[in-house]
Amino acid sequence: MDFKFTEDEEAFRRKVHQWLKHEIPQRWTELDPGIWEETEESWALAREFQRKLGQKGWIAPAYPKEYGGLELSHMKRLILSEELAYNRTPMSIEEEITVNWVGPSIMLFGTEKQKKEYLTRIARGDVIFCLGYSEPNAGSDLASLQTRAVEVGDEYVINGQKTWCSYGHLADYCWLAARTDPDAPRHEGISIFIVDMKTPGITVRPLINILNRHSFNEVFFDDVHIPRENLVGQKNKGWYQLVIALDLERSSIGYAAGNQRIIEELIKYVKETTRNGEPLANDCLTRNELAQLVVENEVARMMAYRIAWMFSKGLHPSYESSMSMVFVSEVMRRTANAGMRILGHYGELDRDSKWSVMNSRIMRMCLSSLSIGVGGGSNEIQRNIIAIRGLGLPRR
Repeated sequence: MDFKFTEDEEAFRRKVHQWLKHEIPQRWTELDPGIWEETEESWALAREFQRKLGQKGWIAPAYPKEYGGLELSHMKRLILSEELAYNRTPMSIEEEITVNWVGPSIMLFGTEKQKKEYLTRIARGDVIFCLGYSEPNAGSDLASLQTRAVEVGDEYVINGQKTWCSYGHLADYCWLAARTDPDAPRHEGISIFIVDMKTPGITVRPLINILNRHSFNEVFFDDVHIPRENLVGQKNKGWYQLVIALDLERSSIGYAAGNQRIIEELIKYVKETTRNGEPLANDCLTRNELAQLVVENEVARMMAYRIAWMFSKGLHPSYESSMSMVFVSEVMRRTANAGMRILGHYGELDRDSKWSVMNSRIMRMCLSSLSIGVGGGSNEIQRNIIAIRGLGLPRR
């Protein structure tokens, strides 16, 4: 087994790295937003950057050329994801949702008209999707969702409520799961729709997150009329499509590269900082903790490589994606907690303090990491999937 990238792949990495050195806006670096921290200004910078990526074909590099992609290998897609994450480029979670979760689902289940209409625009960076999954009484138990879509002539009329819709206030479309047969068993009678967020009857209300940012939303659908052609795949077969889309969401490709950058900055900090006259790097607990994080993060990276390899072989990762999501989320939490312990009270300071360290990124990561391992299905749900699908253990 050869873990090396080919020379062509390494050349591609260098090409991406050099391009990013010149294209990441200085203002983005100054704002330094982390996950769930976008503001109106950072969102505008991210959208402009994504369109630049789209012009190079690098938003959806593995998409077929007929839908705006470059048909690059999945290993090059992984390399691109790593470079984008490590270099903290102006990429939002919504780009990840749109390109890597919704887009492939349209490719698998959509009509040819839907593919040409949406995939090409996604590949250009022109449109953004939000997810209409969770409801007030349907989170990890997603099959209990109650939002209704009733077929009336050539339309569907939608009524219901969704919650935790990331950036629903900025999205162009909603990738919506709704119940189309209320009398069917709970895992049946669900369908997937593409809903224009400007459709009359949609109300978006903000939910302020732990970082005091507006990233999440409640979305209400009151007699929302959409064309019947906006149904994706087969009516009442949406649960299967939903499971496939969730597997794509949980693959976590690229996250280890972003976490690697944090670990490297912590290592640099302990080398350069003294406490009570002693370098922090001399502390055995700190050394062991950082060494353990390096090992765990490398394992997370290998999990992502495995998933990219599966994609390259035409395989669909299922429990493998859940394994990656569980492990990556917990490594990121442990990284944030280790960082807070190493920085001490300095880690509690926000960016407006002259004494803040590492631009307060560790503190912000510690807060945002509370939601990692919950969104996309809690880690408890992921462990059930690993047990049932991966290990063949009984459901009960």
